[in-house]
Amino acid sequence: MISPRRRLDRIEVTGIRAWGHHGVLAQETALGQTFSADVTLGLDTAPAAAGDDLTRTVNYADVARAVQEELSGEPVALLETLADRIARRILQDVGHPLVRHLALRLHKSAAPVGLPVQDVTLSIEREAAPEEAVLALGTNLGDREEHLRAALEQLHAAEGIDIAWTSPVLRTAPVGGPADQGEFLNAVIGVRTLIGPWELLELAHRIEQAAQRERSIRWGPRTLDVDVITYGTWRSDDPELTIPHPRAHERAFVLGPWHAARPEDELPGHGPIGALLAQAADRADLAPGPEIEGFARP
Repeated sequence: MISPRRRLDRIEVTGIRAWGHHGVLAQETALGQTFSADVTLGLDTAPAAAGDDLTRTVNYADVARAVQEELSGEPVALLETLADRIARRILQDVGHPLVRHLALRLHKSAAPVGLPVQDVTLSIEREAAPEEAVLALGTNLGDREEHLRAALEQLHAAEGIDIAWTSPVLRTAPVGGPADQGEFLNAVIGVRTLIGPWELLELAHRIEQAAQRERSIRWGPRTLDVDVITYGTWRSDDPELTIPHPRAHERAFVLGPWHAARPEDELPGHGPIGALLAQAADRADLAPGPEIEGFARP
């Protein structure tokens, strides 16, 4: 069971109107009437605010347009059906994967109830489906085994995260950076998560900070590196969160542990990880690492 995630920010779009032909009665489907909707989108808006960047949040104009298209689209008999169709359109399409919660209120002010009523409304709430994500961990400073063990414990305790699988720990030679740095311990973890990709990146950074990670030298020695490798099939070219990770397809220190745990997996956009591992320049430097509680055995 995935633990609940923290309270989300909200974007509200109200009074979206369109002429539709939904209803049970023949005159409703023939003549049509005005339907309206109010939508509340639950998501993390901090990344967009930090970069003043629309691509890091949901475009509420796109959401309003999608709702209007559904209101005026193929007729259905029930408001319940229409509401569910709108919710799926937002959570699986225009708001995916940033919108993690949706509240929707549908209005049918001309509902034929045979009595003088002002409005008929239906309110629903829906959660986005959990996403499968892959994280890569690496350490070559300090108590390396403890860094990996602590990182796994923090992931277990995090809201909205469920550990799906872990790789064995492998020893790997450094790739890039200073020539005199020590060997790494690397592992890969698969999670099922209710939180969005930017929240997952923030969690990765918090785990690094708990290990006193310092980013002074690119590809240099580090107490702990936690990278988001994949987030479902979602793709992002954002320089702060490129998904899939831009170098994962050529790094044996990622592909090796991953392949040891899930040999049939694929890296979105690049293909089977087994074929990628066979071509990785650093594959010869892989060696079994220590057994650490919580990680798979070599």
